[in-house]
Amino acid sequence: MAEKGIFDGLINAVTDRDEKAAAEAAKKAAEAARAQAEQEAALRREAEAKVAAAEAEAQAARARAEQETAARQEVQAKTNAATAAEMESLRQELQAEKAARQAERETAQMQAAQAQAAAAEAKAHTYVVKSGDSLSKIAKEIYGDAKRWPEIFEANKDKIKNPNLIYDGQELRIP
Repeated sequence: MAEKGIFDGLINAVTDRDEKAAAEAAKKAAEAARAQAEQEAALRREAEAKVAAAEAEAQAARARAEQETAARQEVQAKTNAATAAEMESLRQELQAEKAARQAERETAQMQAAQAQAAAAEAKAHTYVVKSGDSLSKIAKEIYGDAKRWPEIFEANKDKIKNPNLIYDGQELRIP
């Protein structure tokens, strides 16, 4: 009878240990998922802000185009009533205004392209750890030099405590 009590105690101890390990693994997985969701939400908010900025820039470009049309109409009205000398002066003024508006349009287009590039760059600078990966293997794949693994470790110290222990599914920032 005493043996049965010992075996029951051992079985209970092993079961408790396994349940604790499973609970800990589930907790780590949930934390990793939550961290990934937070990072994705931040990236989404950043991209949305850039899209909103690009839309505002497009609206400003439309407003400038309307102003250009109004200015053109004003110049046309002045041209109809002006002498030959005044017409030449107005023509030069219009060309200067056109050049300024073209520069504004090009600036708006460049800013929109930069916003898109920044959004793409933010997404491109992450790496999801796969089975068999190590920091040196990732550095070799990304930089072409396995010796650059400390750069990845430094950028992810908040996620990696030991550079020799990284896990499948971990999302790492790539500097």
